[in-house]
Amino acid sequence: MAVDYAVIVLYLAGMLAMGWWGMRRAKSKSDFLVAGRRLGPAMYSGTMAAIVLGGASTIGGVGLGYQYGLSGAWMVFTIGLGLLALSLFFSARIARLKVYTVSEMLDLRYGGVAGIISGVVMWAYTLMLAVTSTIAYATIFDVLFGLDRTVAIVLGGLIVVGYSTLGGMWSITLTDMVQFVVKTIGVLLLLLPVAVVKAGGFAAMKAQLPGDYFAPLGIGGGTVFTYVLIYSFGMLIGQDIWQRVFTARGDRVARLGGTVAGTYCLLYALAGAVIGTAAKVLYPHLGSPDDAFATIVKDALPVGVRGLVLAAALSAVMSTSSGALIACATVANNDIWARLRRGVGYRRTPDDGTGDGSATERAHDEVRGNRVFILLMGVAVIGLACALNDVVEALTLAYNVLVGGLLVPILGGLLWKRGTAAGALAAVAAGGLTVVGSMAALGVLANEPICYGLSASLLAYVVVSLAGEPTDAAVLAAWRARLAGTPEEAGTPERDAAEAGAAGSPGRTEAVAGSPSRTADTVPSSAAPIPPNRS
Repeated sequence: MAVDYAVIVLYLAGMLAMGWWGMRRAKSKSDFLVAGRRLGPAMYSGTMAAIVLGGASTIGGVGLGYQYGLSGAWMVFTIGLGLLALSLFFSARIARLKVYTVSEMLDLRYGGVAGIISGVVMWAYTLMLAVTSTIAYATIFDVLFGLDRTVAIVLGGLIVVGYSTLGGMWSITLTDMVQFVVKTIGVLLLLLPVAVVKAGGFAAMKAQLPGDYFAPLGIGGGTVFTYVLIYSFGMLIGQDIWQRVFTARGDRVARLGGTVAGTYCLLYALAGAVIGTAAKVLYPHLGSPDDAFATIVKDALPVGVRGLVLAAALSAVMSTSSGALIACATVANNDIWARLRRGVGYRRTPDDGTGDGSATERAHDEVRGNRVFILLMGVAVIGLACALNDVVEALTLAYNVLVGGLLVPILGGLLWKRGTAAGALAAVAAGGLTVVGSMAALGVLANEPICYGLSASLLAYVVVSLAGEPTDAAVLAAWRARLAGTPEEAGTPERDAAEAGAAGSPGRTEAVAGSPSRTADTVPSSAAPIPPNRS
């Protein structure tokens, strides 16, 4: 195992080194939170695939394959479908908004009254997502080094908090690219073919397992439907996902790169299910389905390769954990803390996204503030992960409230001009309360609460919007201008930066890998019942 340990240690050291390198790139709020909105297709596709395919999609996806066969792919498959829908139908408009959070989008669309409520809901969701991802370190480091649970969580958590705090989204993007490559090699190119060969091939697998293991809906039609409601719809509105969309340098990158990442998710889903099915043939009596991944890696792979595949599992957890952490900190700082400060007389100055010239001091302050919030949220996440043994119910509650309360006002704002601020608030309240009440009555893991919540949210949104006055024409005009990518506030720092970037402003350079004067993959620009299996 010495070689495997060396591979893991080098991988972890590399993550911290990239965090340090990313710190040199994060000169402004835009750089720190959304990588300067400058990612090209390759980096955008890699980082988007990394954020949605976490430890749950890897370890949990293999576990579902072990338990249900090929239909165990549905959980990760619905994640891919949601990402495809987001990329094809919404990502271009989302990227053109030039905001940092989902709540800022709601403020723009409805006139600034829905943000604080949606911010609290989104913060709770991203916090619990980060906690569950951090808990996963205990399983992986126990397999690797036999570490105590608390020590494993603290070790893994500190590494993620370290590189995320240093360079923000630039560090996370760079580490995500490494994690994407490691997952592709470790899971798709190494573990998948080895598992199938060890199990005797598909013919032997079909001969030794029940027919349900190869039925498309062997996991159950109701479960698939719930996955669609929670995971596919969750992809459309999660802050962790939107924050990656904001990193795209243009409409085409958001659409094309997201489509590539979504397609990759579909392949990854099938691979995990096949690996789990092979594990069922090889080890039919494991204590838990989630043990299937670690067991087949330890027994079926040679030294060195085993370390790489375990690094793939670790990278999957880290990509989700870091993405959820920066999303949680962004919401806490920009949607909650900044609003509270404004409520006592604080006024936030618009960010120009450049971090140079007369804006340098303000840019440094904003980067410092967001860095502090990542550190604070990271400490809170590690503490909660150490204190909780099982947060499935807490994550389910957060996810159901997120989708049940926010899906309708967000998609309604994008698709229906008659939707109003009162309708949005009514939808959040009706959907959230219905979900919570239904889970209290039927159980947190029941399938019905999300259906009831979405129905109540949609009804409240439509009825209250139609019963009240339409949204102010000036608000809608500004919203349509922003969606079109032509903000009306010409002359603002953000607008000036956009125009300067389009004209080839000096100091904003397109990147080519390996070029010392050009940074990687950039060009000028303006400024989910839930098992513990959310990637």
